[in-house]
Amino acid sequence: MNTPSHGSKVARKDIPAAFQWKIQDIYATQEEWEKACTALKKLIAELETCKGSLKDASILLQALQLRDRMSQEIDKIYAYARLQQDADNGDVNAQALSGKAEGILAAFYNAVSFIDSEVTSLPKEQLEQLKNDPLFSDYSFYLEDLERMREHVLPGEQEAILAQSQLATGTGALAFRALVSADMEFPVIKDRNGNDAIVSEGCYMLNMSSDDRVLRKNSFFGLMNTYHHYRNTLAATLTGTCRSRYFYARVRGYQNSMEASLAEENIPVSLYNGLIQTIHAHLKPLHEYITLKKETLGYDEFHPYDLYVPLSQEGEKSFSCTFAEACETVKNALQPLGQAYIEALQKGMTEGWIDIYENKGKRSGAYSWGVYGVHPYVLLNFQPRYNSISTLAHELGHSLHSYFSSQAQPYAKSDYSIFCAEVASTTNENLLLEYALARADKTQKIFLLNQFLEAVRTTVYRQVQFAEFEKFIHDKITMGESLQAEELGKYWLESNRTYYGPGLTIDKELGSEWSRIPHFHTPFYVYKYATGYSAATAFSEAILNESADKHQTVPPSNAGSGNPLNPCQSASAVEKYLKFLHAGGSDYSLNLLKEAGVNLNSPQPVQVTLEKFARKLKELKELL
Repeated sequence: MNTPSHGSKVARKDIPAAFQWKIQDIYATQEEWEKACTALKKLIAELETCKGSLKDASILLQALQLRDRMSQEIDKIYAYARLQQDADNGDVNAQALSGKAEGILAAFYNAVSFIDSEVTSLPKEQLEQLKNDPLFSDYSFYLEDLERMREHVLPGEQEAILAQSQLATGTGALAFRALVSADMEFPVIKDRNGNDAIVSEGCYMLNMSSDDRVLRKNSFFGLMNTYHHYRNTLAATLTGTCRSRYFYARVRGYQNSMEASLAEENIPVSLYNGLIQTIHAHLKPLHEYITLKKETLGYDEFHPYDLYVPLSQEGEKSFSCTFAEACETVKNALQPLGQAYIEALQKGMTEGWIDIYENKGKRSGAYSWGVYGVHPYVLLNFQPRYNSISTLAHELGHSLHSYFSSQAQPYAKSDYSIFCAEVASTTNENLLLEYALARADKTQKIFLLNQFLEAVRTTVYRQVQFAEFEKFIHDKITMGESLQAEELGKYWLESNRTYYGPGLTIDKELGSEWSRIPHFHTPFYVYKYATGYSAATAFSEAILNESADKHQTVPPSNAGSGNPLNPCQSASAVEKYLKFLHAGGSDYSLNLLKEAGVNLNSPQPVQVTLEKFARKLKELKELL
C-alpha cells in the first residue's frame, strides 16, 4: 500500500480511510452514539434508586453491575468523541461531541460516588462473606481493596466535604500551570549563525538535541534564567501543592504524603526507599557514560545543555522505512512472544486500530486507548525513522496489554494500574532494540546503544533523582517547614553532582531546573517510570535468554546476564509474561508482577536494568 500525502497541511478528509482508525467499530453512526447518551442518562436515574440500600446484598450486586454497565458505555461514548477530536482538533462537530461527553462523564462520576462510601460502611464480616460469594466473583478484588482502605475512608458527610475542598486546595498546581503556560515570557535567543530562535517549554527539548551547541547553550540559559526570575513564586506554588497533599494524608490517618500516595496502589514505603538506595549503589556507570559523551563529542567541558545531544546524527537516517516495513520489523522483533501474541499484533496492525499519519489539526505524539468490548486504538504521527518504529512497538505493547486483559477479565478486573502501565510497552521496545542491534552495522549500533543508554538515563536514573527530590521536599513539609527557593536550588545542584559525577560541569543556572518539573505537582508518581522500565527489562531479558537457549545461541548483548525472573517457577518466561498481560487489574500490581517472576520488593529487577546499562555502555565504548 502506497504512502499517502500527509503532514500538518493535509486535511483530514484527504487521508484515505485505510490509514485511519475505525471509529465506527465503537458506534456505527453518530445517531447510535446519541442514542447511547440518552440511554445512559436513564441508567443514571436507575442507579439513584439503589442509594442508601446497599446493605442488601442483592441491591449491592445490582448497583455494582449497573455501574459496570454504565462505565463501559461511558468509556465508549467518551472514546468515540475524543478520538475524533484528537484526529482533527479543527472538527467543530467532534468538539461538540467531546463537550457533551465531558458533561455525561461528570454526571456519571457524581452518580456512582455513593457506592464506595456505602460499601466501606458495611460490617467487616459482611464484606468477607461477599468476597467469597460466587455471585460477587467479579468484584472480589474491588471488595478486598475497599476493605484494605476502610480505615482511611471517612464517614459520608466528611468525604463529601473533602471532595468539595479539592478545588480550593488545588491552587498550587493550578497557579504553577498558569504561570508557566500563560504568564511566563521567554527571551528571543540566537543560534550559531546569529539568527533569532525561540525558546519555550514547547521547543526546549528539541533545541537540547540539536547539533547547534550555541542554540543549546542559549536555550538552556534563556529558559533557566526565566524560571529563576520567578523562583520564589514557584517555590510557593510547590509548597502549596505539598501542603495540600499532606493535609489529605493526615486527615485520612496516614503519617505523611508518601505513605498516603503509595497506599493508593498498595506499594510499601520500603520499595520507594530501596529504589533510591539501589540507584545510588549503581551511579558509577552513569558517571562513565557522561565522561564518554564528553570525550566522544570532543568538549573540554560537558555542560547540562550537552546531555541530550546524540552521539551520532547519522544512525537514525539509515532506519528510514514505510509504515508497512515498520510493521514487519516490529512483528519480527516480537516473535519471541509466541504465535498468539503475533496473531493479536497482526489484528492491531490491519483491522483499523491505528491512525497512522499526521494531518492538519491532529494531536501530536502518540498514545494507546483501550475500549473494553471493542478493541484498543492507537494514535501515531508516523515518520520514516527508528523512533517511529519504536513508538509503534511501544503503543502496541499498551494495546495488546489492554486487548488480552479485556479478553480474559470481567470489566471490573480488566483495568491495569498505572504502576503496571509502562511494562508491556517498554518490554516491546527492549525486544525491538535487541532485534535491531543484532542486524545493525557499526553506525546503526552506535545510534541504537546511545538510544538505550539515554532511555535508562532519563527513565530510570533521572526519574529516581526526581523521586529523591520529592522525598526531600515532602519531608520538609512533614516537619512543618516551607520550601525556600534558594535551599531547593542548592539541593538540586548537589543532586546533579551526585548523579552525574565529575564529567558534568554544573552551571549555577541548573539550580532552577527543579522549578520547571510539572511532575512535582503530582506527588510520588515519577518513581513508577523507573520501576516499570526495570520490570520490562527483567521480562525482556528473560524472554530473550530463553529464546536464545531454545536456539542454542546466546546473543552477545545478553551473555552472562542469567535469568532475571524467579528460577523456582516452572513456567516459561513467555508464559509468565503473557499471564501477566491477561491478568489486567485482577490483583495488586506487585502481586501480579511477582507471580510473573518480577519481584520489585527486591532490588533485582532494578539491578538487572542497571547491569544491562553497564554492558551496553561497554559495547558502545568498544565501537567508538
